[in-house]
Amino acid sequence: MNQKIRVVHYLNQFFAQIGGEEKADVGPGFKDGPAGPGRALQQALGENGDVIATIFCGDNYFAENQDTVVNELIRLLAERKPDLLIAGPAFESGRYGIACGAICQAAQQRLGIAAVAGMDADSVGAGLYRKNIYIVNSGETVARMVPTLQRMAALGLKLARVEPIGKPEQEGYLSRGIKRNEFAAKPPAERAVDMLLTKLRGDEFKSEIAPPKFTASKAAAPLRDLKSAVIALVTDGGLVPEGNPDKIEPGRPTRFTTISIAGVNSLDADKYDAVHSGYDTTIAKRDPNRLVPLDTMRELEREGVIGKLHEFVHSTGGAHAAVDNATNIGQGIAARLKAAGVTGVILTST
Repeated sequence: MNQKIRVVHYLNQFFAQIGGEEKADVGPGFKDGPAGPGRALQQALGENGDVIATIFCGDNYFAENQDTVVNELIRLLAERKPDLLIAGPAFESGRYGIACGAICQAAQQRLGIAAVAGMDADSVGAGLYRKNIYIVNSGETVARMVPTLQRMAALGLKLARVEPIGKPEQEGYLSRGIKRNEFAAKPPAERAVDMLLTKLRGDEFKSEIAPPKFTASKAAAPLRDLKSAVIALVTDGGLVPEGNPDKIEPGRPTRFTTISIAGVNSLDADKYDAVHSGYDTTIAKRDPNRLVPLDTMRELEREGVIGKLHEFVHSTGGAHAAVDNATNIGQGIAARLKAAGVTGVILTST
C-alpha cells in the first residue's frame, strides 16, 4: 500500500482542547485534522499518513451513555472512511481508557478498521480490552506522550498495511495472550538448562512462560467480638444440593451456587453432594459436614461462641479455575455477603 494512510484520532474532552473536568459531560463530536496531541501523532506518521479528523467525547458523557456514544462515533468514523483509528493515549485514566478500548473494538468489529489504543498496563481499560485490540503501553504519565504516539503510529501503520506484527516486546503493545508457533535454535531441554545455569550465575534471564500476575489484597482485620459476629460458610470444594440443580461445573468453574441452610443443623449425605474434579470426593460425599462444617458451626452458635451463622452457603468448584472467572466468582460472593451484613467468613477448600 503506497498511498497515505487515512487516520482518525480519538481524544477525550481535555486532550481535544474542549476543556477540563467541567467539560467532562460534553457529547461526541469531531474536528477536521489533528488537535492537541494529534499534532505529535501527525509528526510520528510523517509522509506515511494523514490525521484527517479528530473525534472526541467527554469522559463522563461516554461513561454514562456508552452504547449511544459508540454508535455516534462509529457513524462519524464511517463518514470519513479512515484506514486507521488511533485512540489516546489515556495513560492511567480509567474512564478515558475504557472509552479508547470501546471505540477501538467497535471500529474493528463494525467497520473493519485497524485500530490502536494507548494506556497504562494497569488501567481498567487495558484489563477489559487487551485481548481484543492492540494497546500500546503508555505508562502512567503524560510525560511519555510523544514516544507513545510514535509507537502507536508505527504499529498502526503496520496494521493498516496488513504487514506482519512482531511480538509485544518488539512492537510495544500489551500481550494479548495469543500464541504462535516458531522454530527455536535449541530444543526445550537445552534451553531450560541454559536458563537454569544463567539463573545460578545470578545473571538476568527471561522465562519462556509468562507468570500470572495476581492482584495483591490486604488481609481484613481480625474480628474483635465473636459473640456478636455473623459468620458465613463458603467453599470451593464443590458442595451442591443433591442433583446439582444449578449445574455447577466440577472443573473450570464459571459461577457459584447459593444453598439455604435455614433450619438445617447438619448436611445429610442423601441431600447434598460434592462435584469437583480436583480431589477424591468420597469422604465429602459420605459426610458433607467434613467439607462444610455446618454441624460444628451450629454447636458454636448454640453455645454463644459466635453471634449468628449466616443462613446461606456459597459454593463453587475450585479445579483449574481461570483467573478472570475466579475473580468474578469471588467478587460476586463477597458482594452478597457484604449486603447481608456478614462480618466473618470460614472458607473451606480441598
